[in-house]
Amino acid sequence: MSNIVLIGMPGCGKSTLGVILAKTLGYDFIDSDLVIQRNEGRKLYEIINSDGLDEFIKCESRAVCSISCENSVIATGGSVVLSEIAMLYLKSLGRVVYIKLPPEVIETRINNISTRGIVMKKDDTIFDIYKERVPLYEKYADITLEPEDDNVERTIEKLINML
Repeated sequence: MSNIVLIGMPGCGKSTLGVILAKTLGYDFIDSDLVIQRNEGRKLYEIINSDGLDEFIKCESRAVCSISCENSVIATGGSVVLSEIAMLYLKSLGRVVYIKLPPEVIETRINNISTRGIVMKKDDTIFDIYKERVPLYEKYADITLEPEDDNVERTIEKLINML
C-alpha cells in the first residue's frame, strides 16, 4: 500500500493538495476525473448532462477500478464515495485521506457549479450533497485531515506528519 488516496467534497482541494503532496514525496499524481474524461472522451459535465447521474457513477467506478499504480497520490472526484466497489478498490491501493472542510467554505470555493461536473440532483445544494456524503467520507477514511487555513504548505506538512 504505497499510494495515498484523497477523498472529499468538490472544492476541498484534493487536486491542488494532491499535486503538491506528490511533488513533495516524489510520487506520481493521478486525478481520477481526468481518467474518466480520457476514458469517455467527454468532459464530466457532458457525461452527467447526457447520460445522467447513475451512469456517471458507473463511469467513475470503472475509471477508478482501472487505475493501477504504486507510489502515487490519487485525487478522486467528490462522488467516488457513492460507489462502494470503487472505494473498496481504492482502499486496497493505499491509505485513504478525507479532506474535511465545512460546507460554507466549500460553497465559497465553487463558482463554476454548472461546468464543473458535480454529481448532484437538479435542486440540490452544496449543503444537501454535504449531508449525504460526509458519513461516506468518514466511513472510508483512514485519516481525516482538517486544513486549518488556506496555507497549502502547512496543510501538506500536517498531512505528512499524520501519514
